[in-house]
Amino acid sequence: MSLLEAVRLRSSRPGKAASRCEAGILMAIGGQSGSADIEILRRAVAAFNAGRSEEAWRLCAAGLRTAPRDPALNHLMATISFARGELAAAETAILTALAGQAVTLPRHLLAAKIFRAGGNLPAALQHCEQALALGRTPETLLEHARLLTALRDKGAVAAWRAVLAADVRSAEAKARLGRLLWEGGEIEEAVRWLTDAANAKAPASVWFDLATAREDLKDRKGAIAAYRKALSIRPDFAEAAVNLAIQLQEEGDMDAAMIAYGTAYKQKPATLGMIAMALTSAQTGRLWLDREALRHSLGG
Repeated sequence: MSLLEAVRLRSSRPGKAASRCEAGILMAIGGQSGSADIEILRRAVAAFNAGRSEEAWRLCAAGLRTAPRDPALNHLMATISFARGELAAAETAILTALAGQAVTLPRHLLAAKIFRAGGNLPAALQHCEQALALGRTPETLLEHARLLTALRDKGAVAAWRAVLAADVRSAEAKARLGRLLWEGGEIEEAVRWLTDAANAKAPASVWFDLATAREDLKDRKGAIAAYRKALSIRPDFAEAAVNLAIQLQEEGDMDAAMIAYGTAYKQKPATLGMIAMALTSAQTGRLWLDREALRHSLGG
C-alpha cells in the first residue's frame, strides 16, 4: 500500500513528562508499507508523544526486527534514540533511513542535529546543506546558522540574517547575530540586536553580552543595568559580578563595587586575582597590603 504520511513528534526528558519539548521533525513516509508497519508507527508515535519513551522504543524495535531497512521505522528510531541521548544508535538509524529511496528534508535535518550533538560538525553541515537544497525552511536555516557559528565560519553572520529574514521574532537569531557582530567590531549594530533580544525570557548570557557591548560604546549606566539583570537571572554568574563591580568602580561608587566584588569572590574564589588587579589599576580604587586583607574585605 502506497502511503505518504506526516507525523509531528514530541520528546520528553526522562522524569519530566510535563515538560515535553518539540523534537522539530516532520517525518515523510513513502513507498510500500504494510498495514502492520503503519500500525506500529502510529502506536509508537502516540506513545512517544505521551512521554512513554521506553514503550515507543520497544514498539519501534519490534517493527525493525521484521523490517530492518524500513526508512520510516529507522527515522522514528533515530528520533526516539536522539531524544533519549543515545547518539550512536540515533546515528545508525538515521543513516539507514537515508539509505532508503525516500530521502527527505526532515531526514537530512535530523541527521544534521544528531551529528552536531555528537560533535561531528563537518558531517552535520553536509546533511544540513542537503536539507537546505530540498527547502529553505525556518528550521533548516536555523540549524545551518547554528552549525556555521559552531564552526566559526565567516558565513555565520549572513546565516543568522537569513534566519531573521524568515522569522523576524527569533530571539536566538537576534542574540547570536548581536554577539557575532560585537566580536567583529560592529558594536552599534550589535547593541541594537542584543537590545532586541534582551527580553523577559532572555537568559543571563544575552544580558551579559548586551552589557559588554554597551561598555564598548561607553554606555556605563546601560552596562551596569544589564549586568544587574544578568545577575538577577543567574546569581552565581561570577564574571558578570566582576564586570559590574568594575563599572561601578569607574562610576566612583566604591561601596557598591565592593559588594559586587564580594559576590564574585564568594561564587568563584579564583576571581581574586582579577579583582585585585581591577582595584589597583582603575582611576578610582583601593589598595591592600596583602591578599588576606583583601579576602577579608570581600567577606572571605
